[in-house]
Amino acid sequence: MIIGSFGASAVLVYGAIRSPLAQPRNLMGGHILSALVGVTAFRLFGGQPWLAAALAVSTAIALMHLTKTLHPPGGATALIAVIGSSTIHDLGYWYVIVPVGLGATIMLLIALLVNNIPEKRRYPEFWW
Repeated sequence: MIIGSFGASAVLVYGAIRSPLAQPRNLMGGHILSALVGVTAFRLFGGQPWLAAALAVSTAIALMHLTKTLHPPGGATALIAVIGSSTIHDLGYWYVIVPVGLGATIMLLIALLVNNIPEKRRYPEFWW
């Protein structure tokens, strides 16, 4: 349930909680949308990894902008789907659910708990 892009997400959801990029819609939407794009790019263009990687990241960025779910670590989530190990590739679209969807959900639940313990902190700033 851990992928490299979650490290950057952790910085946002635990350390920069007021950033629009750290809000639940962005965290969940950015990762899930980018994972879908990454798996699709790999399936369509996996024989040309440089092309698949470029298309995965650029398309993920464009779709995150269009859907107002921009979450910069999502770009890495799309890239991991393309350049990841055979274990990642073998997951196919399951990659979107586990590790990406489930991992992001767990990260969000923990962020909701720990960011609301201090009285001076409030997370999220907005849901949608």
